[in-house]
Amino acid sequence: MNNPLTALAAATALSLGLAASVQAAPVARPDPKLVVVISIDQFSANLFAQHRAEFTGGLGKLAREGVVYPNGYQSHAMTETCPGHSTLLTGKHPNKTGISANDWYDASLGKQVYCLGDDSVVLAHDPKGRAVSPRNMVATTYGDWLKAVSPTSRVFGVSGKDRGAITMAGHRADGAFWLQPGFGFTTFVPPGETAEARLKPVAAFNARMLADLKKHPFVWDYARSPLDALGRGSAKRCKALEADYETGGRKWRAALPIPVADDEAGKLRDLGSSPYLDQVTLELAAQLRAAYGLGDGPQVDVLTVSLSATDYIGHRYGTRGPEMCDQIALLDDRLGEFLDKVGKAKGGVLVVLTADHGAADMPERLRAEGYDTDRIATKAWLGKLNATLRADLSLSYDPLVAEGGINTIDVVGPDKKTLPPAEHMRITAAALALISRQPEVVEAFDVNTLLTLAPEPADTSPEEISVRERMRRSAYPGRSGDIVIAFKPDLVPASAGTTYVSTHGSPWDYDRRVPIIFWWKDGTPRERILPLDTVDIAPTIAAVTGVMAPADVDGRCRPLGSGHDC
Repeated sequence: MNNPLTALAAATALSLGLAASVQAAPVARPDPKLVVVISIDQFSANLFAQHRAEFTGGLGKLAREGVVYPNGYQSHAMTETCPGHSTLLTGKHPNKTGISANDWYDASLGKQVYCLGDDSVVLAHDPKGRAVSPRNMVATTYGDWLKAVSPTSRVFGVSGKDRGAITMAGHRADGAFWLQPGFGFTTFVPPGETAEARLKPVAAFNARMLADLKKHPFVWDYARSPLDALGRGSAKRCKALEADYETGGRKWRAALPIPVADDEAGKLRDLGSSPYLDQVTLELAAQLRAAYGLGDGPQVDVLTVSLSATDYIGHRYGTRGPEMCDQIALLDDRLGEFLDKVGKAKGGVLVVLTADHGAADMPERLRAEGYDTDRIATKAWLGKLNATLRADLSLSYDPLVAEGGINTIDVVGPDKKTLPPAEHMRITAAALALISRQPEVVEAFDVNTLLTLAPEPADTSPEEISVRERMRRSAYPGRSGDIVIAFKPDLVPASAGTTYVSTHGSPWDYDRRVPIIFWWKDGTPRERILPLDTVDIAPTIAAVTGVMAPADVDGRCRPLGSGHDC
């Protein structure tokens, strides 16, 4: 008679032996001539997981055939577009990139500063517009490292937003372009250069795009996508999510098609908050690859693509309604077309896909599902703080401003500028104590505490680092306010408006967790469930392409082939 325990032991030994042989089998590393890095703005790990079974196009290809980290992290606290993008190809947290938030308040000037604001340049489409460049980003990118050792390498960045294009393309890019509704794709013009020359790579594309849009205006209706793994078409699947809501006193129905606006400004606004934005971004990126032969030569080239529509749609309609459902279906399809096009490069192609941050859905929909979510009326909340401080400290003015966001407070004088040191310390101490007592607040920090705080051990998992460490990784001198606030989870620090129902920016996992995927042709599919930090992306690409990363990067190379080390 067979002994069941002996049989079990034999089976276990056999399975372990097979597992060991599989692990020992060599897995070829990628050898790319073109590195394509894609960021899907506001593409949370939750959104990836929710729709993963439905992917049949480009997202499906990457998820099935790539090295997939479903639990990636933006491990800092201020989970916004500009700081999130700044981590992707620098290998550094925002406290080293200098991009602490989308905006911050400069008390020495008494005004808000945009993360990429630069008065030394002009915009190609509007010399009087808010000019931007990578100057405020004090870290270099993978593209910069590459061009330092391979001057013939080309680096291009494309996005729906300036902060998506510039932060990924870096300081030495051959072009960084973003969509300006009504004009087309634009860029910045440094001193000594002309708008015509800077726009040359996109001029023909812009002309065709605007002519086509005039002839065939975009109307956002349900996509007719292929059936998913469960045999469902996206139109039927997404239409089932239609419902009525009331947000900020406004009653509206979540449904497609989106009614066409009556005025030109409204039409341009709606166009930027639709799948059309990603469509033309991917089309331009593919054209730049073909026009410049990226990946066709002996050198390594870089193409960065930041897709902004998911973020705009998430802010305007939330993340779990029919609008986002349709957006993800269309994005999946169009990414498939894009991957086919960039796959025509003569050399190998390495594709990396991730996100700058995540987001939660609008609190009204979550509350209807039984979750304890709510909003903070930020203007009233700040007004209450100022009223209390005025009374307690005998002040004749409001000492607190939140021009960089309600989670970063600056202490100012009557002229909204810097106070004398002693008075600044007095008001800051009182404000910090007051804010810390508010029931909506988990913890509040004097920024100087964060700037002098010792970092937690480098090998601490991004899912386990403390709130304090998350805040430290976001703090940069002069750009993080005087008091930094962590609100309680599931509290949205934003009031609903006519085109704004949800946001992000918190230190909590629904805003921090993002997917990270590496894909190359004939690579071995792998699912790696342990957390990975977005700052690990750039050192990994650098190792694959034989480029030395700076010694002070926060990330580390992760093996894409077999073994523990790169």
